[in-house]
Amino acid sequence: MADITLSQSVRQNLLSLQSTADLLGRTQNRLATGQKVNSALDNPNSFFTAQGLNNRSNDLSTLLDSMGQAVQTIKAADQGMSTIVDLVEAAKAKANQAHQSNLVTDRQKFASEYNELLSQIESIAKDSGYSGKNLLAGAGNDLQVVFNEDSTSKLSIAAVDLTDTSGLLALPDLTVGTASTGTVTEANLIAGREPGDTLTLTVGSKTHTIEYGATTTAADIVSALDALPDVTATTDGTTVTISTVGGGNFSLDDTNATADMTTVTGTGYAQSSFELDTSINNTLSAITEALNTLRGQASTFGTNLTVVENRKDFTKQMINTLAIGADMLTLADSNEEGANMLALQTRQQLSSTALSMASQADQNVLRLFQ
Repeated sequence: MADITLSQSVRQNLLSLQSTADLLGRTQNRLATGQKVNSALDNPNSFFTAQGLNNRSNDLSTLLDSMGQAVQTIKAADQGMSTIVDLVEAAKAKANQAHQSNLVTDRQKFASEYNELLSQIESIAKDSGYSGKNLLAGAGNDLQVVFNEDSTSKLSIAAVDLTDTSGLLALPDLTVGTASTGTVTEANLIAGREPGDTLTLTVGSKTHTIEYGATTTAADIVSALDALPDVTATTDGTTVTISTVGGGNFSLDDTNATADMTTVTGTGYAQSSFELDTSINNTLSAITEALNTLRGQASTFGTNLTVVENRKDFTKQMINTLAIGADMLTLADSNEEGANMLALQTRQQLSSTALSMASQADQNVLRLFQ
């Protein structure tokens, strides 16, 4: 079978029409995808450069999520730190209250409240974690924040341990103190009482004296003892129980020469950490040091937070820059491609018309033989 032979003018117009069809297909693809470079075949240099930019942008986007979580972890620690500072200042106020009171019972109460504040500090420190990391819980909680895709730029944030106030803060629990307690029978308490006799209660360096009268009753003595500072006295009608705080175990005796009362000595005394002014002053000094430590650490966390937030913002901007750069290499200009489409459609119509006219010329030759 013989090959089909086209005239030169028909072949040229056909090639032009085919070229226009190819260009129309490419333009339609660009308009449909919005990309002028859809594969390495379109433009190898632009395609692979854009691919590299997009890959880096994606890597940074993953790191951006990690940075966001790191910001929340630091914020959780910072909030815990602020609360702990408030609690330490409240503990300082308790120590000052103890300093202003001369009653050992008050000082024991303030020591107990002080210990409760320390317990709350430890609880706050344990509860300041975020997503498995707690910068206030010490070992195993250090935080590392990576800023770039090859991990050459990063920030290490060391955790501190505030779950035990006796550690970094050097604020151990105080000894609240216990009373010296002893008993004496009512009968023994007033046996042989005579006007001018005295009953003495000695606690440390303090001696309290109660005068006997001819009609003094056991209830009178109990009331007089109970009215003394830091002394508690109660009776069940037979046995009198005496408790004293401060100064050591008490000693109770009388001066009756004819019926001397057996000396009663209290037991169980333990000194409160707030009993002496010097101890309170030492505690206040320790609290001042602890506050300095906390404020310094809070400043460190604040600096770390600023660094991570700034790097987070920088990374967002870098991702945007990379995306724009990749788009500049691959995105099509829809306005330009639309104009190209109209021009190519016009060219296609003209090429079809030219092809038709070339075919008519061949047909005119054919009419010569009719």
